[in-house]
Amino acid sequence: MKFNVGVVGAGGYAGIELVRRLLGHPFFDLHLITDNEYAGQRLDAVYPSFIGKSDLVFTKRDNPEISELDLVFLAVPHTAAMSVVPDLLEAGVTVIDLSADYRLKDADVYETWYGVKHTSPSLLPKAAFGLPEITGDQLDQAAQRFAKNLPALVACAGCYPTATSLAAYPAVHAGLLDGPLFVQVISGVTGSGKKPSSRTHFCSADENVEAYGAGNHRHTPEIEQILGLPGRVVFIPHLAPLKRGLLSTVTLHLSDDAAQNFDLEKLHQSYVDFYRESPFVHVLDLGQLPRTASVCGTNNAQIGLAYDARTHTLIAVGAIDNLEKGAAGQAIQCANIVCGLSQDAGLTDVAMPV
Repeated sequence: MKFNVGVVGAGGYAGIELVRRLLGHPFFDLHLITDNEYAGQRLDAVYPSFIGKSDLVFTKRDNPEISELDLVFLAVPHTAAMSVVPDLLEAGVTVIDLSADYRLKDADVYETWYGVKHTSPSLLPKAAFGLPEITGDQLDQAAQRFAKNLPALVACAGCYPTATSLAAYPAVHAGLLDGPLFVQVISGVTGSGKKPSSRTHFCSADENVEAYGAGNHRHTPEIEQILGLPGRVVFIPHLAPLKRGLLSTVTLHLSDDAAQNFDLEKLHQSYVDFYRESPFVHVLDLGQLPRTASVCGTNNAQIGLAYDARTHTLIAVGAIDNLEKGAAGQAIQCANIVCGLSQDAGLTDVAMPV
């Protein structure tokens, strides 16, 4: 069975990665791509890598044909999704949203961190949070709606929260954490979107690594929501001169009781067991830590663990491709689940070894 789908905001980095994936998907038929900047231009004229692969033409975002699709991926900036999601749902279209507009369940929290009023807060509790390995129950509920020909809304997790939460979740929910959770993440430049800034311009980003948004980054409450740690996450993102790739290093100070009986091998096995059914999350053997190069171009996540016995500190490291498991790949994984397909449909890639 084929599902007719479209991508709104297809001209950006996450959007064009969705297009690349969807053109090769066995069950999704990409009918429509929109981007106001490129409206009227052929896909392969804007991105020549698609020459010979597609004759699609960009249209404007208000194309009425969108309401005729089975499912729409929204790859638009934060705050922009709110202007289109209610109408799409009203038209019976299932929405997979890559923005942050429906991730946070509390409208007040959203308004505090994003600085704008949420215009459809009634949808927040109805949105399934899109991090399948942790919130699979919410996606199963969305799939039940879709199976009844009712529209579903999925709010896909952000790139920083995805790598961080996958690395930290089993340890946090084993009750090991004492005090704040410290998170330092390095991300590639594509994570900042296609529009350049003084920070992401080549002359600024090349040969440079810098921290930004320390203590006030908008992904902080999302990580706290996933892990159930309100007010306990210290999050410091870093920008590195990479096109894609994201590495999150999470440090958890153990309580005295947890440290007294701590067994790293036992915890490692609990991670293996927790992610055993996931086709994309791979827990590395003890002594190994993840590399961004090992996951780039795939929807995979790699997790590695280490322990500093001197300070009773667990170190959990997660690596993903910010455009894949952090955006487009994860969105397709969520859409697969909603449509009753195998999670890995259209996503069975091997990272380039060199």
